[in-house]
Amino acid sequence: MNPKQALTILLVSATRRAILAKFFAHPEEAFYIREITNEVKRTLSGVRKELFQLEKLGLLKSEKRGNRVFFSLNHHSPLFYPLLLLMEKSYGLGAKLYQQRDRLGKLRLVLASNQFLTWAKDAQGVDLVVVGRVVLPELGKIIRQEETRRGREINYAVMSWREFRLRYRNNDPFLITFLLRGVAVLVGSEELIFQGK
Repeated sequence: MNPKQALTILLVSATRRAILAKFFAHPEEAFYIREITNEVKRTLSGVRKELFQLEKLGLLKSEKRGNRVFFSLNHHSPLFYPLLLLMEKSYGLGAKLYQQRDRLGKLRLVLASNQFLTWAKDAQGVDLVVVGRVVLPELGKIIRQEETRRGREINYAVMSWREFRLRYRNNDPFLITFLLRGVAVLVGSEELIFQGK
């Protein structure tokens, strides 16, 4: 099945979106059917059907433990990373930043390291780079909420657009190291990174 067909099937139902939001909010965890049903508040048969469809697509994998079947995300699926970013922008930190944008000042760009995005347990270095004129106390509130959700401290750097461009042009070791580790754009667009030159 090609990715276009898979995405068409993937995003059709509200039940499927609720299930995906649960899995992508905790991409390292496994859940059993009843647990998912209780959280997404859908029928057992509807949840079961969606889980098996997602497994058929290769996005989920299942494992029997005792008398329960646990489902988890298949990190090797070609759909995993694009959907992870989409879900982070729709339900995660990206969504919170977008919803609070008026209170945060003028965000031009928010970059998340791939380790942060994939909830890597051994993540090192800076998780986020926030670019723009930022109201720091408001950003701090959102970051603290995200730290609670993730159960760990988030390391972030804030800089003005001018500082970002200057560092990018001068191949600043901090910024170049961060970018080379692999990043995803939570706010703004990839084109803005290259406009830094």
